[in-house]
Amino acid sequence: MTVAGSKTYTAFAGSRRIASGVLAEAAVQAKAVLDADEWAQVLIFDDVTSEVVDLDFRGTASDVLARLAEKTSGSTETVPEDAARKPGRPKLGVVAREVTLLPRHWSWLAGQPGGASVALRKLVEQASRANAGRDQRRQAKDSAYRFLSAIAGNLPGFEEAARALFADQPEQLSNQMELWPGDIRAHAMKLLSGAFERAGDGACGE
Repeated sequence: MTVAGSKTYTAFAGSRRIASGVLAEAAVQAKAVLDADEWAQVLIFDDVTSEVVDLDFRGTASDVLARLAEKTSGSTETVPEDAARKPGRPKLGVVAREVTLLPRHWSWLAGQPGGASVALRKLVEQASRANAGRDQRRQAKDSAYRFLSAIAGNLPGFEEAARALFADQPEQLSNQMELWPGDIRAHAMKLLSGAFERAGDGACGE
């Protein structure tokens, strides 16, 4: 069970990083910047996915926090009272969803110990472990690209940097970002720490 408030976020005002922490902290700092300059370009990023968080900054800082609390209060997942009557044994974390396979696949699954559901869960677990490193690198690249697209899309060398990112060329990527604002570069490098197979040796390592 994940509580939304335990996640961390980073806020930028233009090219300057103004906050890093839980969403409430980032929101308060962003609100302070907007109160000082209503035309400031403020963005708050999820530190894992780099999705931009959309907040309502009208009113006082207390108003912003109140709306944020109301918005996130229902984000914790709960099990409905009638969940035990639904397929998939949701109380154990197992959820029923449609899977489309060819007849020969169903025939093979039916012959496995425990039946199709157990066999599919085992296959998924094996695949997730085998591809863990690859998945981590892909997710890191996607997150870094999402961040850079939102905040550095107009900077010189952005297109070249994007190509280098997905071509597994950390040195070329670092070269393209060399003249970018320091806070943008630092946050991008943090996101990129898991983007390449040998992150510790890459030019984008911290």
